[in-house]
Amino acid sequence: MTDQKQDNQIKDEVKDYYGKTLQKSQDLKTNACCTAIAYPDHIKKIMGKIHDEVMSKYYGCGLTIPHQLEDLTVLDLGSGSGRDCYIVSALVGNKGKVIGVDMTDEQLAVANTHRDFHAKQFAHDQSNVTFLKGDIEKLNELDLPDNSVDVVISNCVINLATDKEAVLKEVYRLLKPGGEMYFSDVYSDRKIPANLVKDPVLYGECLSGALYWNDFLNLSKKVGFLDPRLVESAPITIQNKDVEMKVGKIKFYSATYRLFKLENLEPDCEDYGQAVVYKGTLPSSPNFFRLDEHHIIPEGNVFKVCGNTFKMLQDTRFAKHFDFIGDESQHFGIFEGCGKSLPFTDNPEEDEFSSKGSCC
Repeated sequence: MTDQKQDNQIKDEVKDYYGKTLQKSQDLKTNACCTAIAYPDHIKKIMGKIHDEVMSKYYGCGLTIPHQLEDLTVLDLGSGSGRDCYIVSALVGNKGKVIGVDMTDEQLAVANTHRDFHAKQFAHDQSNVTFLKGDIEKLNELDLPDNSVDVVISNCVINLATDKEAVLKEVYRLLKPGGEMYFSDVYSDRKIPANLVKDPVLYGECLSGALYWNDFLNLSKKVGFLDPRLVESAPITIQNKDVEMKVGKIKFYSATYRLFKLENLEPDCEDYGQAVVYKGTLPSSPNFFRLDEHHIIPEGNVFKVCGNTFKMLQDTRFAKHFDFIGDESQHFGIFEGCGKSLPFTDNPEEDEFSSKGSCC
């Protein structure tokens, strides 16, 4: 079987799995595509207004809703029944726009059915959400211009793509300078053997299509996202004896990353003696701003940062929420704390900010 034929077969199997085999989130055989999430209060309030049918067909492994979305254009890759799109639609408001892309007819039908319902729920003049049928590896085939999107989100979907590089390349093309991709997905602690990749159930359950974490980091940098930042992670326990036997010693993690489209980032974290002060002006997070797992910035404190972190805050939509101290006129060497090892935690309870809660 040629690689292209195999890829097409995998896509057809994924469509059937999410369009016909799965009718609700409880039909999943593992917890990989529906991990425990602790939702912040402002998201919980919005979720309470989402239509029951949309909620029942949600499959996700993380919280893919970043801060500061008002008036922005947001693209959701693999939008499914539309749950995350509708949450974001409430946050971007009347002047914002949300675009969902999915390849499964059954999921798109559910999402489109409830556009007017959610417009009324969120007191919008008209629906600010559009759903497009498409392959997230071929976003160039949709009418989406270069540099037209502020934020791209995705919830446990990119692992289902057969060409991850194509997805990331298209995201980079679509993002405006300073824009970001904020997404959750499943990763493995080693490369997945070919025989497991061909298993339709393991693939549909978001396991055998998972990227080895170091391959993901290198791939992100290759397409232009020079400094991927891990926001949070948690081990996937699978909770299915048959599946556990198949995957053997491979460990899987759900993880949320943010990738910024910033051309002037450096390969490593460099120390220029810079610092930032968070003003506490984000209503949904007044006490601290969490850029990633290593940068939880308390309100009002002078917080030392590397050059890349400085740019991620100064050259993006977050700039108005910070005061900035220093420039790059003097270099002090590598910023302490940089290293390359398995980034994920096996014990999320050790992290006071890690995800906890009940599935879906």
